[in-house]
Amino acid sequence: MTSTIEAELLQQYRKILLCREDLDFTKTYVNVIMIFVVEESRGSAGGRAAGYGSRRISKIMCFSNEHGNYKKIFESCDEQTILEFEIPYSAVALEIKLADGTQLVMQGVIDAEKVESYMRLIKDKSFQSPDE
Repeated sequence: MTSTIEAELLQQYRKILLCREDLDFTKTYVNVIMIFVVEESRGSAGGRAAGYGSRRISKIMCFSNEHGNYKKIFESCDEQTILEFEIPYSAVALEIKLADGTQLVMQGVIDAEKVESYMRLIKDKSFQSPDE
């Protein structure tokens, strides 16, 4: 059975991940994963050669795992809310191991300090999950 977070990671849209720890769904440990969904403008394919085109974040989701199950704790498509977050455009290839052992590579950053600052922002702003 694929978890909600794994299903989200398998979606075909472009995304940038920000994680507190490495992503290994075969293990149980405390982790937070933020998914920044990238909406590409026309002409911004791949590496945006010579700076043409632009990238913008159309949605942010945050999942937290404390007891072996990831739960969505935040989601927003609101442009003003998204602007409150510094987007990790310096992302590199990030290896992910799904619960069934399948390995994926996605753009992402592991940065516990940045994740903690975003968790404070989410709590300070009293953002609510759409699932609640």
